[in-house]
Amino acid sequence: MRTQFAALLALVIATGCAVGSGAVVKGAGPDDLLKLREGPGLNHRIIIGLPDGTRLTRQNCVTNSGKVWCRVLLTDKPGISGYVSADYLAHR
Repeated sequence: MRTQFAALLALVIATGCAVGSGAVVKGAGPDDLLKLREGPGLNHRIIIGLPDGTRLTRQNCVTNSGKVWCRVLLTDKPGISGYVSADYLAHR
């Protein structure tokens, strides 16, 4: 249990999953969009596609099937929120 907690803490620190922290979409690519989903996982409905550079406010992050998903709000439109893969988030 202690080892699992330490691993989870390291993951949170590494991915920067601090509630309310600023993030930006990075790595989706010039011809693709990061999918904002209703829930944490590929099986959830896509709300909207986000291009690289989209500013987000990160909320809590969860692990689903070995992948980290973060609940985010669009910084410029906070009424729009959902989950994105933490793999495509960078600090701003």
